[in-house]
Amino acid sequence: MQSQAAQKLILKNMKSWILPLLIIISSSCGDSSQKSATSGMYYISEQELANKIKGGWAGQVIGCTFGGPTEFHHLGTMIQDYIPITWDSSLLEFNYLNNPGLYDDIYVDLTFVDVFEREGLDATATEHAKALAYAKYSLWHANQCARYNILKGIEPGQSGYWKFNPHADDLDFQIEADFAGLMSPGIPSSANEICDKIGHIMNYGDGWYGGVFVANMYAQSFTTGDIEDIIRKALKSIPEKSTFYQCINDVIQWYTQYPHDWKQTWFEIQKKWSSEIGCPDGVFSDYDIDAKINSAYIVIGLLYGDSDYTKTLDIATRCGQDSDCNPANAGGILGAILGYDAIPDYWKQGIERVEDMDFKYTTMSLNDVYKTGLKHALEMIKRTGGKIEGDSVFIKVQQPVTVQYEQSFEGLKPVYYELIRQPLNSNSPELTFRFKGNAFCLSGNMRKTDWGLEDKILNVEISIDGKLIETAPLSTDFTKRRYDLLWNYDLPDGTHIVEMKLLDKYEGYSIQPDRLIVYERIN
Repeated sequence: MQSQAAQKLILKNMKSWILPLLIIISSSCGDSSQKSATSGMYYISEQELANKIKGGWAGQVIGCTFGGPTEFHHLGTMIQDYIPITWDSSLLEFNYLNNPGLYDDIYVDLTFVDVFEREGLDATATEHAKALAYAKYSLWHANQCARYNILKGIEPGQSGYWKFNPHADDLDFQIEADFAGLMSPGIPSSANEICDKIGHIMNYGDGWYGGVFVANMYAQSFTTGDIEDIIRKALKSIPEKSTFYQCINDVIQWYTQYPHDWKQTWFEIQKKWSSEIGCPDGVFSDYDIDAKINSAYIVIGLLYGDSDYTKTLDIATRCGQDSDCNPANAGGILGAILGYDAIPDYWKQGIERVEDMDFKYTTMSLNDVYKTGLKHALEMIKRTGGKIEGDSVFIKVQQPVTVQYEQSFEGLKPVYYELIRQPLNSNSPELTFRFKGNAFCLSGNMRKTDWGLEDKILNVEISIDGKLIETAPLSTDFTKRRYDLLWNYDLPDGTHIVEMKLLDKYEGYSIQPDRLIVYERIN
């Protein structure tokens, strides 16, 4: 004979599946419009939805914190097994208090979450772009190029385009796209629309695809726990002829070929996909912040991690390069698959001490975004044909939709670089250099001899082959700086002469050129 407690447990378990079944039967017994609205619906309780969203956000923070000490310390090489990567209950709180910049891939996400919260889900690309441009935090690579472009008046859709942004293929949007997937549970096409609006602020081509792919993996994680299926469905959002698709598809094939050896797959990736052609910091260098190869590392972590949180974070981190952001994406996606409650307690140790702490540069904490993320997800579900009935959420599931084809730096091949170390200042206000090719990018920065000096804008006339191209305002303010000094990807083949003339000759201020990357066109 069953005990009273056992009978109660059986009844409780029956309710968990009888209620949604009764709702579906009830809906299907109505008129034809009710039947149509119910078909293709995926049921999830609001509690489970909230748990998955919470797992996604918490998983990012955990993965970022775990990989933080290794970021860009291992370039073009994996982190060997004998090198320890530590984890304990003090790390989250320590980094929140002493190393808040570690969480740039979280608080940039929250910039866009906050815009949606203030302006509604129809907030424009311009509203998101201005929020990024005027934020007080420091930015790098594609994000900082976009910020400069926005402040200069370039429209959001162009601010990430590769001819305006030499870092268009970098992983900036990839590490910030988690929010787009977490607010689009089971509705990847809607995630694409969010990515189109926001991702093109800072990226284009493979750089944009990195964010689309990550957002799609999150969106798929709400309706299945099969990681390989999630990855394959998410990849359907990417055009097959793109190099991003080809790279990730290769990873899947190598996983099939070497199912128990992630290091072999890592080596195959390095052989075929580690040649950087865009980011000026990575061309002719072992530094690689390209979106497709770092996305490949995320996929390695997820595939070879076998849904085990420890294995997933460890492998995604040991792939190297941007080894805090990659485990953050992998940890967030797996966190959304498992749900917060199923993330092992070992990995959640110490998280309760930071969940009410606002991320730096924001007024939002993890506990805040757990709630806001659920709110936005429910709104997205309703506006895409789903419905909420009590604690029952019905998602009108969308199939993957392939986004438009884009390719940055098409037809260009880097052929050589040289160092140009002649500063422009009040004593030497002009610089002339020449190169042979049809495209170039010159990196460098603006300097003050004493950082106690106020920030100024140094206007520089830039001429190519005797023609004035632009008068560039170059600020010494780190948050307003132009990330690279000058570039042009549209020159005819031949020898070109570039002239820079400093118009504002302030004592104590200078412009310091650095690496000149020269390209030729592929025949």
